[in-house]
Amino acid sequence: MAQAREARTRLCAAHGWPESAIELVPVRASGDKVQDRPLAEIGGKALWTKELDQWLGEGHIDGAVHSMKDVETLRPDGLAIAAILPRADVRDVLIGAVSVSEIPRGARVGTSAPRRAAQMLYHRPDCEIVTFRGNVATRLARLAAGEAEVTLLAAAGLGRLGENGVGTPLDPDDWIPAPAQGAIGIECRADDARAHALIAAIDDGFSRASVMAERALLASLGGTCHSPVAALSIREGDAIRLRAILFSPDGNERVEGDCRVVPGDGAAPAALAADLLARATAGISAHFVGPA
Repeated sequence: MAQAREARTRLCAAHGWPESAIELVPVRASGDKVQDRPLAEIGGKALWTKELDQWLGEGHIDGAVHSMKDVETLRPDGLAIAAILPRADVRDVLIGAVSVSEIPRGARVGTSAPRRAAQMLYHRPDCEIVTFRGNVATRLARLAAGEAEVTLLAAAGLGRLGENGVGTPLDPDDWIPAPAQGAIGIECRADDARAHALIAAIDDGFSRASVMAERALLASLGGTCHSPVAALSIREGDAIRLRAILFSPDGNERVEGDCRVVPGDGAAPAALAADLLARATAGISAHFVGPA
């Protein structure tokens, strides 16, 4: 809802509309309803999109607001990503310790993200991973209740909820975020030209280019909710330097690489994916299925 309110504010500012011109329609996703198991065990990222897809398709809503890191790389042909909002802080935030190196030995780390789990085990193989799902408040409450000593949350999500002072942001050069982390996207029906044009007015060019490059990488990797993959886009003039790391789930193995991407270029991320898979060990490649 915080993301939907941000989208409404930007649309109203772009078009000179009063806030009342846009109705926010709450849709409870399956991913919110089931919180005791990892996403990969109950249907993957589609659990965050299928209800919104249905409401869009049936015409109950004109646009759907998504956290782009939770949107599948292959989307229905009848839908279009009309806008990517200016991307927020891409970093992860560590809560419960001031740095990864100062986490107590043998500590329990609460997360349900394969990337965070593998990356933590790569840096701190002594730690134990325990499953944490739920919204920000739920995960902070579980941490406070002693179910884990530390957890990791997205800086962007904390910021949108006014929790900027919580935890320690991790340097993205050392701790690589998830593909599309920090990005809000708005989808509409592909044949709804009017809605597409109105929403596209708040599209941010660099944010779109970086998110689409990272999504193209994921598509070529065949990554799923089981796949520990991290990606970071850095602006290089009119282009992007895309860095990616694939991990084995236990964090013992990793392979990394980077490429230069110009906006709209899907070939460079695809080539990077092919290179990473060619150099990956069996412990890594078993969790990626190759190009979709």
